[in-house]
Amino acid sequence: MPGTAAIALATLAVLVTAADTYVVVLALPDILTGVGVGLDELQKATPIVGGFLLGYTATLPLLGRLADLRGRLPVLVGCLLLFALGSLLTATADSLGPAVVGRGLQGIGAGGLVPATLALVADRWPPERRALPLGVVGAVQEAGAVLGPLAGAAVLAVSDWRAIFWLNLLLGLALAAGIVVTGRVRRPDPLGLVLAALAATALGLLLAEPGALAEDVTLGLLYVPLAEGAAWSTPLLLATVLAAAALVVRSLRHPAGAVLPLGGLPRLAREVDLIGSALVVVSLGALVWAFAAADPEREVVAHGQLLLPLAAVAAVLFVLHERRTPDPVLPLAALRPVGAWGALLVNLFVGAALVAALVDVPLFARATTTPGDQLGAALVLLRLLIAVPVGAVAGGWLCRVVPPRIVAGAGMALTAVAFVAMTGWDDRSLDGAWSTVVLLAAGLGFGLAIAPVNAVLLAVTRAEVHGSAGALAVVARTVGMLAGLSLLTAVALRRFTAEVAAIGTPMEVCPTNPADCPAYDLATEAALLTQLHTVFAGAAIAAGLAAVAALVLLRSSAAARGPAGG
Repeated sequence: MPGTAAIALATLAVLVTAADTYVVVLALPDILTGVGVGLDELQKATPIVGGFLLGYTATLPLLGRLADLRGRLPVLVGCLLLFALGSLLTATADSLGPAVVGRGLQGIGAGGLVPATLALVADRWPPERRALPLGVVGAVQEAGAVLGPLAGAAVLAVSDWRAIFWLNLLLGLALAAGIVVTGRVRRPDPLGLVLAALAATALGLLLAEPGALAEDVTLGLLYVPLAEGAAWSTPLLLATVLAAAALVVRSLRHPAGAVLPLGGLPRLAREVDLIGSALVVVSLGALVWAFAAADPEREVVAHGQLLLPLAAVAAVLFVLHERRTPDPVLPLAALRPVGAWGALLVNLFVGAALVAALVDVPLFARATTTPGDQLGAALVLLRLLIAVPVGAVAGGWLCRVVPPRIVAGAGMALTAVAFVAMTGWDDRSLDGAWSTVVLLAAGLGFGLAIAPVNAVLLAVTRAEVHGSAGALAVVARTVGMLAGLSLLTAVALRRFTAEVAAIGTPMEVCPTNPADCPAYDLATEAALLTQLHTVFAGAAIAAGLAAVAALVLLRSSAAARGPAGG
């Protein structure tokens, strides 16, 4: 049974990786400049953002399955080490390719932390008592959206963007070590640890190439190839390869306490169902990239004729394969209870509504009361985000005395009402106190739904599939966010285009002075507000569907609840 300290560190790891997502968004222009991409080529930022999302989402089912097969703590440690490696590659990147690879590894590491942590909580607390700790985990994850931009601004105020990833590297390694110690993970082989440290240190020095070392007359020889013209003969690269090779040999010959668990790989490969894993990665990867790479001004999905059929075919083959294999990567039978697939459906709708708030509330602020003020727009969004963690903890507590479906349904209904109120906002609405009430209500509603959904999902599934169930919950929400962003934005832009076309040209509106036409400017601003109102209306519909689905589907006699039943 995991200790409370290990669960606390796992929850902190979720916070760090969640915050990293929003930190990078803030530092993206600096990152692009640092890897040689001009600000006039912002379309090249797609792989940096999309690479993280792709790694985060596509590998979640596999990582959830590994958490069920090999334990929660080893997967947490492994994911943190992957996150640290990705941070190292990104921090030292001098071109777009290494930055994209680094962000992808960060995404894989960050994604696997959530289902493993949820499963840890389910292992530690019985169904009737786990809603509150699940709410705490959800609150911490959502707090990343609040703390991320603040932490990013603080780091960028005193250093450059690379410091963000160096900090991620240190935090990832420290948290991994802390979980090993507090979680009483099997004591690693001392010699293996030394070899791993040597390989990691040599790789870090090779990639970072600190000036004090590289420019030293003597120590700088570590970066000079031993054979002329052969870059592979650099002493640091050779040291990395030799130490890594020795670590592999040591792990194979002494499997007890091996730093790299290579001895059981053949059996593990059979247990995780490599064919099923590959199919789900292809399906989710194609779906994520179709939405992530789309330009909403022109399309709902990118390369839809290729990626959507590919995702559909891979999904069908995956389902057919999973029904026949004795060890499926995703135990589909575990999702037969209404509460299980109902929780995933609720998460899908929640994601679609949430992304509208994350993207369009700041856009509304910049279009009205804070034109051109990025910080001011972020502070407006903060009014919503700060209520989400509060709602998550409150939702977990309420599940002790109220059926989870009621808590989640009421929360999303509150969010839907808040979005309906936003559809009536004008260019001065954010100046009043009522807008703060509306934003707080929307955030509180989102938070209230977190713990009940996870509590029901984990209550109606067996403990041996909790990692997979938690992974699917994250996948559903992420896909909902990506699809919701693309669809709502595309619909809103079409309405904006129609509104602008109906206005006419400045020459038609102000024939005597088309260069200075206040009437045309006012009409265009009204069209922009119509576009944003359309997104808020779509978010209200998504939140309403989430509320109805929660009330109808989040039912289970085993769900975490109090005396009120459910």
